[in-house]
Amino acid sequence: MKIKTYFINILKLVFPSKKWEWIVFAAALTCYSSFAYFIAKNFRIVFDDRIPWDAYFSFDNRAIVMTGGGFERHPLSNYFFNWIREFALWITDGKMNADFRIVLALCSSFIVSLSIVQVFKYLQNIIKLPLWLSLLIVTFFGLFTTNILLSFTPENYTYTLFLLCLFNYYVAKQYQADKTLSFGAVTFFGVTVGGLTITNIVKVYLPMLFQPKLYWNWKKIGLEISKVLVSVAIFALLFLNRINFNIQNFFIKTEEQYDKFSNPKVTPLWDMIYSWFFGGNMLFPSFVLRDYHNKKGFEYKAIFMDVYSSFWSYLVVGLIVAFVIWSFVKNFKNRLVQILFWSLFIDVVIHCVLKFGLHTSYIYGGHFVFVFPLLIGWLFFAYRKNSILISSLTTSLVLITVYLGINNFVRLDEFIEFLNVYYK
Repeated sequence: MKIKTYFINILKLVFPSKKWEWIVFAAALTCYSSFAYFIAKNFRIVFDDRIPWDAYFSFDNRAIVMTGGGFERHPLSNYFFNWIREFALWITDGKMNADFRIVLALCSSFIVSLSIVQVFKYLQNIIKLPLWLSLLIVTFFGLFTTNILLSFTPENYTYTLFLLCLFNYYVAKQYQADKTLSFGAVTFFGVTVGGLTITNIVKVYLPMLFQPKLYWNWKKIGLEISKVLVSVAIFALLFLNRINFNIQNFFIKTEEQYDKFSNPKVTPLWDMIYSWFFGGNMLFPSFVLRDYHNKKGFEYKAIFMDVYSSFWSYLVVGLIVAFVIWSFVKNFKNRLVQILFWSLFIDVVIHCVLKFGLHTSYIYGGHFVFVFPLLIGWLFFAYRKNSILISSLTTSLVLITVYLGINNFVRLDEFIEFLNVYYK
């Protein structure tokens, strides 16, 4: 009976379980999957065996689907994407055709829709915002560049987004009930989140610093350390098995990747941070085209994001970031807010301070972009008794959401035109 209850609780945690959760999931899945189907059915951009990387916004679809990506950054993703690829091939009788692309794209839209539900659950069940406000914030989040792009993109970031949203909701539920994180949960999320992108494993261990009644309790501290050690041991064994226990090659590849992705570009540092790390994951800027080839004679066009050219885009992004910082300051004593903020800060250090991949940081949104709606939700919670300020914040968020929607749909039209010309 306990096993059955445990299994049911897991299903309720991962999937929608209440009326409005199902409504949000159905709405998100309808929108994302329709768009994903359209892209995958009509264009070869989602998967083309001739294009290894960078066809759009620096995503490496073919490399990810076929190999899981480089082991130095995505150490265990080959295990996961082997299942996805084989499932798609099973549906298409072994053919990598339009149907193959459709299966990959629909898997992505399904996962992104579940991510939207996790954010909605957090807003409703953890922050306990009114329904109308949760729906507004989740609509705002649903229009983000990251969610739109990942909804048809078979990538590590697509699944990382869901796992991190799920993990943060699970952590919040446990801590609000004054419970600790279980051995199984720490191991599962450590292996899956860290396996898809290695730097994210820190985010799994970060909340353990905020465990209830942890400090000065040496027995508890020892228990938490043992959870980390067990998850690290399992992670290490799986990873070493992937690289045939060739540790030296791992360090060589890691150094090569850092050198390759951390070189400063012509674009000013502040604008890469503003337009791409923060803005590019929420609000589409304009686009630029470049010529690429696959080193085997096949030439193709690639599309990338430019920096913003509009004052209004800079203003909207600035307001969202300001709301996030304001929420952190206002809710400083709230450990759930601390967990969200420092999780975001890890990515700030990696991309903005160390400059790893900063020139294409608009593809990394799956690692952190869910923090924005959640911290904005906590900002509304902090001022729930101040009707004037709540009205002002609501009006601002509505205007930002409208601008986000209009801008992103216009840019998507430009993106589809690019596909019509080069990827029919």
